[in-house]
This record gives sequence, structure tokens and C-alpha cells, in this order.
Amino acid sequence: MTESQITTTDAPLSMAVHSLPDPHLTVLPPSGHGKLLAMFLACSLPVLLAIFVFFVIKPTGQANFGELIHPARPMPAVSLVDAQGQSIALSQLKGQWLLVNVGSADCAADCAQHLFIQRQLREMLNKDKDRVDRIWLVTDENAINSEVQPLLTDTTVLRVSASVLSAWLGDMPIEEAKQQLFVMDPQGHAMLRMPADMQGKQASAAKNMLQKLLMASVVWDKPGR
Repeated sequence: MTESQITTTDAPLSMAVHSLPDPHLTVLPPSGHGKLLAMFLACSLPVLLAIFVFFVIKPTGQANFGELIHPARPMPAVSLVDAQGQSIALSQLKGQWLLVNVGSADCAADCAQHLFIQRQLREMLNKDKDRVDRIWLVTDENAINSEVQPLLTDTTVLRVSASVLSAWLGDMPIEEAKQQLFVMDPQGHAMLRMPADMQGKQASAAKNMLQKLLMASVVWDKPGR
């Protein structure tokens, strides 16, 4: 290259690796997109996990049991009244996997059977049972049947309105909801439902499904809130 080919815009090469910053330049703070993405992943991870387990990781020789609720329904930001008449924010239930039954306070034979199955299913999880809480949503204001009290040990009992029930579990008749056992992830999403009157092989399949969810989430979900 001749001297005549060098333009005035050419700058001499510098031997410095870095140049000093201009003190008059404004340094912009880091973008918040990374934080938003992290928050989104933290909230959606349980739901994505359930979809993965339900459709990909299947017990050998068995079909997964239950029906995914898609899209998963978030926990309503409301307070409910417990069996002692105390107001409890529903958000206090977050931090654990939840097994949720729905029933009337008089809780006839089929309702009592559903509560029994709910209790036994949790017990079948053995050492993982402490990562799962039992919830009974009562749909009326009547006195709770004293005969089912033994089945309610270690169960959170909450009175729930039809509107809250619909917002959390989906648009279905209350009588249909009473026939389902719902699984909520630790973020409070209603994500899976199965027949509340399951027996034998169905109960075994439900246990396998729950164990796989718990196993897949063990790296971030710990017992207790």
C-alpha cells in the first residue's frame, strides 16, 4: 500500500489492550431481563416438570395415571376460613406438594372413602410423604361430620366458595370436583387430577406418578415450608 492510498480516517494501531473509559460516559445498569427470566423459570419449573414426567418419564410397563390440567391453574390470592374459624391466606399452603380433596361438611360414605384414599396415598410415599400436605376443601358452612375426624389428622381443612373453587380447580360442577383428587405443585398450581375413588392398580399408578414428580423435583424442593 502506497502513502497515497492511506486515508485520513486510518488510525495508528495501539499497543494497549484496553483504553481508559471516558469519565463523562453514563454507565447503564444491567438489564432486568435476566432477573425476569429467572423468576419465570422458577415459577414455571414445576409445571414444565409435570408435563415432562407425565409424557416422557413413564413407569416401565405402565401408563401414567391421571389427567394433566392444562394450562395449570394458579392459586387464587385469597384467604379462606379453616375448621376452627380462623382466616388463613391460601398462599400459606405454598412450599409443599398438595393432595387436595373437595367435599361437603356432612361427608357421607363416598366422601369418607375419598379422605381415606388421600391419606393412604400420602402414606404410600414413605420417606417422601413429608413433602406432601393433605388439604380438604369444604364447600358449605355446615358442621363437619364428627365421624370423619379421625381421617382429618394432619389435614388442613378449609371452607371454600364456589367462585374460589372454580378459579383454582377449573370450571366444573362442584359435584364433579368432589369426585377428583387434585395435585398442586409447591407454587400452588393445580396441575393434575385423578379419580378420588381409585383402588388397587389405579392407586399404585397414582403413587408411581407422585414419586416420579417428587424424585424429579428433589434438587429444588425440600420437606417443609
